[in-house]
Amino acid sequence: MRIAVPNKGRLHEPTIDLLERAGLHLENGADRKLYADTVDPDVTVLFARAADIPEYVADGAADLGITGFDQVQEARVDTVDELLDLEFGRCRLVLAAPEDGNIESVDDLAGKIVATEFPNITADFFAETGVEPDIVEVTGATELTPHVEMADAIVDITSTGTTLKMNRLAVVDEVLSSSVRLFGREDVVDDPKVEEVRTALSSVKHAEGKRYLMMNVPRERLADVRAVIPGLGGPTVMDIADERGSADADTDTGDGKVAVHAVVDEQDVFETITDVKNAGASDILVTEIERLVE
Repeated sequence: MRIAVPNKGRLHEPTIDLLERAGLHLENGADRKLYADTVDPDVTVLFARAADIPEYVADGAADLGITGFDQVQEARVDTVDELLDLEFGRCRLVLAAPEDGNIESVDDLAGKIVATEFPNITADFFAETGVEPDIVEVTGATELTPHVEMADAIVDITSTGTTLKMNRLAVVDEVLSSSVRLFGREDVVDDPKVEEVRTALSSVKHAEGKRYLMMNVPRERLADVRAVIPGLGGPTVMDIADERGSADADTDTGDGKVAVHAVVDEQDVFETITDVKNAGASDILVTEIERLVE
C-alpha cells in the first residue's frame, strides 16, 4: 500500500505528524527522500508535490493520497474517491479584485481578465455563474497581476486574508472551501488495508480536543455523577477491586464505590471536574487521548 504525501510546504509537517500519531511511524526519515518505509511492512510513504498527488493516485503510482481538496479539484481526476476530511490546512479560493476598482460582483467580470494558478477550478466556477471572462494561468505572485495591468481580478488561495489586504484586494466571492483530505483510487478503496489506514487516521482526528476522565464514586451517588457528565454515549461504570456490590450502571444503592470513566470535550473538563466533585466523586484523574476509534 503506497500513500503519497506532500514533500514540502505548509502541508508536509502536519501530514507527517498525523501519520506518526496514527501509528504509521516512518522508519528511515523523510528528508530529501522520494519514499520511506513505515513500521507496517505493507505501507510505504511516497513524497511528491501536493499538486501532483492526485495524478499519482489516479495513475497508480500510489494507492492513497493526502493533499488539499483544491488540488484534487484542479487536477480533474475522476478515478479517485474522498475517504476522509483530515481537517487541517484549511483555506479558501476566492475571487478578488482591487479595492478601489470597479469590480464589485461576478457579473462585472464578463469579458474581463482573471489571473489564477487554478485555471480549472476557476473555469468551473464561472461556468456555473454563466459569466465568461478570459482566464489566464500564472505561476506565483497572482495578487500582483491586477496592479501591473495583467488582470482585472484574481482567483487565489487565502487563509487569513492578510495577503489580500496587504495588496489592496477585496474578496468579491468565494470560489471553493478546502482542507486536506485522504483520497483513494476507486479500485482499491474496498481493500482492508485502506480501511485500516483510514480508521487509524480517523481515530487521531476523533481524539483531538477530547480528554479521558477517571474517578471513584460512592455507589449511592452514581446517579448524581452520571447526570453531570457530558460524556460520549455516557460513562463506563466498573467495580473497584475489594469493593462489594454490583457495578451495574443502573444501580444507585449499596455499599462501596465504583470506578467511572468517561470521554469529554477538553473545553468541558474544568466545569465537569467541579460538577462531579460536588456530586460526590473523588480521586479524579484527567488524561489525554492519543486515538479514539468510534
